[in-house]
Amino acid sequence: MFALRPSNRQRNVWAVSLLDVQPTDRVLEIGFGPGLAIAEFAGRATRGHVFGLDHSRAMVRHATRRNADAVRAGRVYLTHASVERSPSFGDPLDAILAVNSVGFWPDPVERLRELRRLLRPAGRIALVSQPRCPGATRDTTIRAAQELQDLLTHAGFTHFRVETLDLDPPVACVLATNPIDTADGR
Repeated sequence: MFALRPSNRQRNVWAVSLLDVQPTDRVLEIGFGPGLAIAEFAGRATRGHVFGLDHSRAMVRHATRRNADAVRAGRVYLTHASVERSPSFGDPLDAILAVNSVGFWPDPVERLRELRRLLRPAGRIALVSQPRCPGATRDTTIRAAQELQDLLTHAGFTHFRVETLDLDPPVACVLATNPIDTADGR
């Protein structure tokens, strides 16, 4: 169902485009669902690696089928895991995406701090929210974006940018950067 809804496809393609993924990038999506954004990442990070975590075994199966060629080629790695029990990804990541999932994370600020440690200095993160509560409006989306930015601020991210996709209700994407720590050269 999620993969068939045109707004979900549009939202995921848009979110991936905002991260400016390069061919050699190493990217992670948390809560990848049916794997729409994973497929977009795989099409952009053609010489890199795409990792995904999802707490649903059914979504891991769906996304694995959708991305079968890239999985077989060893460019896409999909894992059944929750954000608080994420595996090691080896080298630092260049970009991280989470669409409509942060609200389900236990202690989201701590999770974001952990994700920040996985990113290279100046690595990018995008948190996307399309409020689905009854009566959601543009104002609901604006409040959701501010909440995401506040979480990212508390987790130590910097250089914020908020983009909006005009769907019903609107979608907000809060982008931030892992700062370069001048004290240790990161």
